[in-house]
Amino acid sequence: MYVNTTGLVLRETAYKDSSKILTVLTADEGKLTVSARGAVRRNSKLAAAAQLLVFSEMTLFSNRDRWTLTEARSIEQFSGLQNDIVSLALGSYFAELAEAVADEDSPNAELLPLCLNALYALSEKLKPPMFIKAVFELRLIAASGFAPILSHCALCGEENPQSVNLDVDGGVINCAGCNSTGEAVLHKGALDAARYVLGCEQKKLLSFSLKDESMRELAFAAEKYLLRQLDRQFRTLDYLKKVNYHGSA
Repeated sequence: MYVNTTGLVLRETAYKDSSKILTVLTADEGKLTVSARGAVRRNSKLAAAAQLLVFSEMTLFSNRDRWTLTEARSIEQFSGLQNDIVSLALGSYFAELAEAVADEDSPNAELLPLCLNALYALSEKLKPPMFIKAVFELRLIAASGFAPILSHCALCGEENPQSVNLDVDGGVINCAGCNSTGEAVLHKGALDAARYVLGCEQKKLLSFSLKDESMRELAFAAEKYLLRQLDRQFRTLDYLKKVNYHGSA
């Protein structure tokens, strides 16, 4: 069976002498493991599309639950990532996150557009890396079904506190009057931003601005919450922190 779809390469692994095994996030089929035979050869028509963080039109062949890439045409290579080690590292982190939360053969309608928009913003330098990272982490964890409840204090019900503590285990907030300690503090600017990210339309995700202190609070809280909810570490995040990136917990 042949399937025509679009997909973003989240991972590439060398296979034999001239081929690759790709992890692809597709629009129609969810996350797939795809064989790209001969993709390493210099004259291969698949070479451009069989690269990490490349978005392409793809023709896939399915046989006995195995997928093979037969044709491909790259749509977006996010070339701005290639000359910036921080942006490339951050893009690779986005890919590892997407791979971790995506389901095999089961599409998540929000996940692929979220990845593409974040990579485009990184590539074109539309916002600072810290900003894009925090927005991506919050929206991704929400799309995965683990959105924190930020509408009110879980203890007293206050809806408009000036500062809150985010319970990264329970996914709720407690106002400063109810709980003065916590792993992630959000003052009003950061809290309003987090609420916006969780509730806005996908196309408007990056359509706001933040002061530096609020941005640092949001970035710290988003990473801390995501890591606790997914209960794992990410090698690309460890690498990101080694390449002079200071926007994470």
